[in-house]
Amino acid sequence: MKNTTIVLCVFFALIFSWQCRSQETKSSSDNLETSSGSNSNSENKNTGTGIQNPDSPSPIIFIYDASGSMWDQISGKSKMEIASEVLKNSVNGLPENQRVGLVAYGHRTKGDCEDVEFLVDSENNSKDLVNQSITNIKPLGNTPLAYSVLQVIDKLRNSNSKATVILLTDGNESCNGNLCDVVKAAKKEGIDFRLHIIGFGLKAGDTEQLECSALAGDGQYYDAADAGALGEVLNMATGTSVDEPAGNLSFFTIVNGKPVDCYIKIFNSGSASYFKAVRTYGDTSFVYLTAGVYDLEVKPLGGSDVSPLMVKGVESFEGKVTHKTISFDGSKLIVNTLNNGEGWDAIVKVYEKGNKRSIAEARTYGRKTPLEINPGVYDVFFQAMVIDGLDNMYTMENVEVKGGDEQNIEHNFKSGIAMIGAKSGSELVDATVNIKEINSKKGVSGSRTYESSSSNPVKFILSPGTYEVTVTALGKFKGKKEVITITVKEGEMTENILNF
Repeated sequence: MKNTTIVLCVFFALIFSWQCRSQETKSSSDNLETSSGSNSNSENKNTGTGIQNPDSPSPIIFIYDASGSMWDQISGKSKMEIASEVLKNSVNGLPENQRVGLVAYGHRTKGDCEDVEFLVDSENNSKDLVNQSITNIKPLGNTPLAYSVLQVIDKLRNSNSKATVILLTDGNESCNGNLCDVVKAAKKEGIDFRLHIIGFGLKAGDTEQLECSALAGDGQYYDAADAGALGEVLNMATGTSVDEPAGNLSFFTIVNGKPVDCYIKIFNSGSASYFKAVRTYGDTSFVYLTAGVYDLEVKPLGGSDVSPLMVKGVESFEGKVTHKTISFDGSKLIVNTLNNGEGWDAIVKVYEKGNKRSIAEARTYGRKTPLEINPGVYDVFFQAMVIDGLDNMYTMENVEVKGGDEQNIEHNFKSGIAMIGAKSGSELVDATVNIKEINSKKGVSGSRTYESSSSNPVKFILSPGTYEVTVTALGKFKGKKEVITITVKEGEMTENILNF
């Protein structure tokens, strides 16, 4: 009897244990479904906190300058207004699955070198949240560049994540930090990020530390002088992310053997629309392109007369860095304009054969004038100033310019002087003077004598030829008219005074 009782107790204990485990499993399953449903609802609401999607690109973290100098103006508009508007447009243009964070410095306390705040977390997927935060920023304080980047680096270290960091600043470090050293140390530690830096309205000599920092951060320094340039470089910066492999194609651009700052647009071979752009800043610039063949449009900056150059068939390869030096060969065409053998002011325009748009132009002011152009064959158009007539314009065709050469060309205009006056006895008469070329009947010049010895007779500089001159009296002699024929010879003066 005792043994039977023991067996029954063991049996009921096993049944009870099984029911408990079954209930726990069901409860766990219910909790998992509830949790899953909660996450799904949260994602659908798009609260802005977001959940990391392994298929989405790594976050972009903008570090925004809210130092007091952002109140300074460019073309009548504060840097703050320009940067805010352009940055919001750039954010709106990002892919829908792009996570975007925002950090600001100098916006809360004047004189505080630790005034750095994460306004929007890097896992955020709401563009509206970023843009509203940008709108609310009001510049006030210092420029703690090193400290602000260090805060972002600390976040990446603690979260074991990577990001593209884009720092926008209108000035250099003002809190005794060394941004370049901070970036180098983080890279040495193995923190995964790419740092691009945009200098907004900076002077040429103020960028060395920023360029060092961008280079150390596997990124690029971009310079932006106005709203248009800021939009362009933001597009370039956001288009070169930490997810891209290291650059496999490098560019170096020269004019006359010297480095030159160039803007390079990259096209798929045969395409009319570019998909990526890079700027050289007079140095070697890297870009990553998937293996393939590309066309480039290379445009020198800084006011050079050199026209953009199309470079076709540039190849890139996976796992191999290819270098491309682009030389404009900086040829010089030196133009000189004369009149009757002496220096004379003229407008000069240079056209590529078959192209109606000039690629270079200048005014000579009677001096030899150099024009920097690419090697090629050109038509050069001359138009004399002051000279009237049918021969005050000339086109010199098929001018060949060779690479690296200085080629001199000149054109000698010819002219004579006609003095036309009007009087009645000893009294000067106010009259209009109209001159036509005799054969074509084309009007070539006109003026008015007035009743002043300084303008009566009036002086005309005309191409040599024969002209019909009509002098029509005004004032008390109104209605009277005289028509004469004159001949103008090279280097000579003819005078005709009509008596009413």
